[in-house]
Amino acid sequence: QHNFSRYRIIDDNRHFIYCKMEISEFELDNSKSCVLTSPTPVETQKEPCCLGIDEAGRGPVLGAMVYSACYYPISNSDKIKELGVADSKVLTEEIRDELFQKLNSDRSIGWLVEIISPNDISTKMLARTKYSLNALSHDAAINLIRQAIKNGVNLKEIYVDTVGVAENYQNKLSELFPNITVKVTPKADALFPCVSAASIIAKVTRDKVLSNWKFKENKSLNSSDYGCGYPSDPATQKWLTSNLDKIFGYPHFVRFSWSTCQKILEESAVRVRWDDDEEYDNTVSLLSYFSKKGITQKAVKRHNFLESRKLKQVTKL
Repeated sequence: QHNFSRYRIIDDNRHFIYCKMEISEFELDNSKSCVLTSPTPVETQKEPCCLGIDEAGRGPVLGAMVYSACYYPISNSDKIKELGVADSKVLTEEIRDELFQKLNSDRSIGWLVEIISPNDISTKMLARTKYSLNALSHDAAINLIRQAIKNGVNLKEIYVDTVGVAENYQNKLSELFPNITVKVTPKADALFPCVSAASIIAKVTRDKVLSNWKFKENKSLNSSDYGCGYPSDPATQKWLTSNLDKIFGYPHFVRFSWSTCQKILEESAVRVRWDDDEEYDNTVSLLSYFSKKGITQKAVKRHNFLESRKLKQVTKL
């Protein structure tokens, strides 16, 4: 039995819960992202360790994206290989669950998981300051590495499945963690056992999150009939069309920043017009204000906001 502590990072509202893959904290408010971490094995604080990072659910329009890190003493690498870990995408659900149980029960292996809520993904991607999915993915990986170091893990090697250009990503991580050897490459989940293990942990976590999803917006909604969750899946498209609220849009289960959702919203949702969103019938080029004097400019219809309040342009004070 472990007496786990809990704390919150104030600056980005991430919650850290020490537990054995218990997602009830995330279920309390699935609109916010959450980090779960296993107890830190004593061996990993003493011996040089490797850490692998991979994700599950990057492309779907539905559900959370999960980032996972798995770490263990480098001396145990052969033992991890013997477990039969591999890229989670080539394993059946039954084998993934079995391997996760083996990884989870081995006291020389530690893991960290960040469940990134669909609401967080879309809110950040649609913010005034653009925050891409690649940037979000990089930050999730960096936060997991920092958390492992903070937990006292003696990291010497990091392996990451690339997002974006591998060389640029590797240089970025190497600058942030100069005392650790970093390897970023495509298909890392098929090349390095620690990344394969992280891939399995991420996939098992995401599957659990989806199967236990609580729709607080509408209890009649069901997350089991949406197909694979990818935008190209007809079952997913049907679910999106059927579960659209024409005024309030989608529940937190949906990544509303995806173009698939935006198209459905534009075609089927109620259009709202705001006073300050109305556009001029004719737009004025900025260059027109620097034109030569004496040349008559084309009259432009004034904005309704100005007309209704009888506001006029001031040329002299």
